[in-house]
Amino acid sequence: MKFGKTIKIFLIDGEPNGRMTCELSNWSGKAYKIPRIKVKDCIDRNDLVSTGVYLLLGKNEEGKELVYIGEAESILKRLNQHLNQKDFWNEAIVFISKDENLNKAHVKYLENRLHNIAHSAKRYKVENSIIPTQSSISESDRAEMEEFVENIKMLVNTLGHKVFDEKRDFKPKQKVEIFAIKAARGADGQGVPTSDGFVVFKGSKAASTIVNSMTPSFVKLRQKLIDEGVLVNKIEYFEFSDDYIFSSPSTAAVMVMGRNANGLSEWKLKDGKTLKEFETNEKTAKAT
Repeated sequence: MKFGKTIKIFLIDGEPNGRMTCELSNWSGKAYKIPRIKVKDCIDRNDLVSTGVYLLLGKNEEGKELVYIGEAESILKRLNQHLNQKDFWNEAIVFISKDENLNKAHVKYLENRLHNIAHSAKRYKVENSIIPTQSSISESDRAEMEEFVENIKMLVNTLGHKVFDEKRDFKPKQKVEIFAIKAARGADGQGVPTSDGFVVFKGSKAASTIVNSMTPSFVKLRQKLIDEGVLVNKIEYFEFSDDYIFSSPSTAAVMVMGRNANGLSEWKLKDGKTLKEFETNEKTAKAT
């Protein structure tokens, strides 16, 4: 059972696009969200001279989201170094301990764990050239750092970046309603709606060809997925090489079926109930 959380966000510069701190009730950690152009202004933040972990966030020329994960014994000093060494990032999220309880071994452990989680999630391209080594810490420290990791994941998401979020909103053993499409030209897809849109599962089959009337923007997207290796040509169909999140159920349906489609009516449960009917019933049930 999950409980509600209280998160306190403070706008240091009095504006939403400036620096901010983010704190979770009953937690010794503290997050800073710092735009790149504001790093030079952080000389007044004494706690940023302490030990911590950080994320550098930005995009490449193709719009792909990037992240670099690091640790430092002086966070502010390291951020200033990165101003000269790395140009892809436009924002940093930093985590320190309010009681200065994080040591070098702790942050090395956190750096390794966060790197591995981000790499596994496949949401952002991880810019680290090498895998950070995991330090050896005691069992009690490991338990404390794992709690730190969970809180970091929550706050990074709260601050607008789903670096560590799995593409599927549910756990492997959690019971969930799976939607499917089975159509012409080898189309046979499975997926679920998520908070981001609709995720089509790895192994799903997209139609081997597309119809001439398919909207040009969808044709372009399909080719992009092929070029990026998301859709792999298996002759009789194209296979999804990994889970892929689409912005809407309809875009997901179009990519699977190879033609224009309404995802709310095309995605169906085993009993034949459409996604539209499912969502309507869910909303009605919650309202009552």
